[in-house]
Amino acid sequence: MRAARWSAEHPWRAILAWIAFVAFAVGLAVAIPTNNTTDADYRVGESGRADAMVHDADLVQADTENVLITARSGSLESSAAESAAEDVVAAAGEADHVAEVGDPQWNADRSALLVPIELAGDTDEVDDLQRAVDGVAAEHDGLDIRQAGDVSLDAAINERVGDDLSAAETTSVPVTLVLMLIAFGALVAAGIPVLLAASSVAATIGLMAPLSHLIPSDDTTASMIVLIGMAVGVDYSLFYLKREREERAKGHRTLDAVEIAAQTSGHSILVSGGAVIAAMAGLFLVADPTFNSLAIGSILVVAVAVLGSITVLPALLVKLGRWSDRPRVPLLWRLNRRVGQGGISRRLLGPVVRHPLVALVLASGVIVGLAIPALGMKTHSGTLDTLPTSVPAVQTVKDISKSFPADEGASATVVVRGDAGEGAQVQAALERLSSDAVDTGHFVASGRGVQTSDDGTTSLLVLGMPYDETDERVDDALRELRGELVPAALGDLADAPGIEHAVGGGAAASLDFADKQSGRLGLVIGFVLVLTMLIMVTTFRSVALAGISTVLNLASVGAAFGVLTLVFQHGWFSGSLDFTSPGFVIDWIPLFVLVVLIGLSMDYHVFVLSRVREHVQHGLPTRLAVQRGIADTAGVVTSAAAVMVSVFAIFATLSMLEMKMLGVGLSAAILLDATLIRLVILPAVLVLLGDHVWWPWRPSRPRGEPVVEREPAYAVSAR
Repeated sequence: MRAARWSAEHPWRAILAWIAFVAFAVGLAVAIPTNNTTDADYRVGESGRADAMVHDADLVQADTENVLITARSGSLESSAAESAAEDVVAAAGEADHVAEVGDPQWNADRSALLVPIELAGDTDEVDDLQRAVDGVAAEHDGLDIRQAGDVSLDAAINERVGDDLSAAETTSVPVTLVLMLIAFGALVAAGIPVLLAASSVAATIGLMAPLSHLIPSDDTTASMIVLIGMAVGVDYSLFYLKREREERAKGHRTLDAVEIAAQTSGHSILVSGGAVIAAMAGLFLVADPTFNSLAIGSILVVAVAVLGSITVLPALLVKLGRWSDRPRVPLLWRLNRRVGQGGISRRLLGPVVRHPLVALVLASGVIVGLAIPALGMKTHSGTLDTLPTSVPAVQTVKDISKSFPADEGASATVVVRGDAGEGAQVQAALERLSSDAVDTGHFVASGRGVQTSDDGTTSLLVLGMPYDETDERVDDALRELRGELVPAALGDLADAPGIEHAVGGGAAASLDFADKQSGRLGLVIGFVLVLTMLIMVTTFRSVALAGISTVLNLASVGAAFGVLTLVFQHGWFSGSLDFTSPGFVIDWIPLFVLVVLIGLSMDYHVFVLSRVREHVQHGLPTRLAVQRGIADTAGVVTSAAAVMVSVFAIFATLSMLEMKMLGVGLSAAILLDATLIRLVILPAVLVLLGDHVWWPWRPSRPRGEPVVEREPAYAVSAR
């Protein structure tokens, strides 16, 4: 109230202060370089120790690009393939940023020929090499000559991600503006939420630059800031604007209407923002650099959006006055006036209030049915199968991994560090390990042999695996390698003082990450639910209401996880969404969907319950307060949910499977939460419990407020 009153009485100061704040924050991003996460930040467990030893010994393998030569049709003719390989070797040797071109290698059945090309230093430039390979390919019509490797694959994926996010951001703003125009029927009112949300996002991205030197920033953080910032920024403005408009329609002056909106919707915004921040703070429990970065970015953008909603928004509304309802879009304006405040929702709420038990059973049945598939959810880190096959480099790497599993397939790196004098024993042990591992059938020799550092203290052996990255046998093979094969090959060396060994590599890092995160999802769920429950108890002074909120949040999360499982693990609607099911859900998606969903759904929950409590405080019986409160807020909640669902649904149309999962999970979850949960289950539970819902403290009536002795006319007509 104090913040809103000051802003309303000094509107220009508030507006200029907000502009100065946003400009200052954006200036920080220009003046201070962002500190991004590095590979070392992601080291976990034994694979992390192996990676650190490799880097300390300067045994990091130079980036390698591979040129795959296969037949366009039929069998591959040896002479033609070898002639093409010679041309590739010659052309690649003259390309920029190439250190060495290896000898061509045949696969086991001689259906493919591979030319390995080692790049110079830490270069990420392969354009000249790609042109050279394309030139050779043009001269050999009967052959399929393709290039791929970590550098070219990363470049292609980064370009695709950039294009996807740019398209999503470009589309989300006009979509949001159109939905706000439908909600308000006036251009200025529609533009205010979008403007506030966009300025909050810009300020947050600027503030993240200095903060990144405390918590390194992940590449995905900026996109998540846009996603969360636009969602909560529009929500908070919508809550405030709708209430201010409602009070002006009752005859209040603009200044009085703004103060009433601050006292009601403004208070709800503060509580909602606290709930979202509490939910996002749960990400810190994962103890992962990506989640730490996402947590700080999300918390900051929510805090900035709340600040804007209780300062600059009241100032804008006072300065604009009734001009916020101009220029009107005639058709939309008349439609809004005709439908009225909660006109549609009152008709939908009638059957729920009359038959609450039936409504509760039917709606709960749908939610439980959607949640059941989540019990069989499988998670895995992103693999080649989760990358879009429309990227040529992705398909090429897949083909290389099938024909040459030791080069592009799942692999393990065994690292041993000790005294230089024991180097010969270590090398002999690793050679013995290579033979023993291959004999198990779970590993294949990479052809690189044992590599030793210049000082002779560190040796490593790379073993390939003839399995796809998502094959369950990869984890079994790694556990066998760590628990049996390596100790047996090293013998007494394994326990010798000064000797350290570890098994690393991409597959081992994925296994270690999964083991580390095992149980973290339950920990985060518990933390978030307990914290939000405490917020509800503090805000509404009702243990029963806090318990209801917790159960509804769990229901929303369960339904969201079930939808993710059905769509991406079992492949439902894969044709419509244009993807091929990998048979699992990418491991970080459920956790992120969980905290975002609980945070955003609490926005609606607090807003709705605050209005219900307001009516109870004014003397209405709980049953009527529920009907009126939800009817009054349903239009706002529906508008806010429509914005979120539309923005998240845009992500479901992108080519990257991670973005699809995020978009489908959040859009489906918000849709279910704003409809079945908030318009059916919540009112049904509140009506069934009656006054017990406020236990142990019933909301007190403000001093001077008359008690409503009888049902108002709208309640009688609705019933």
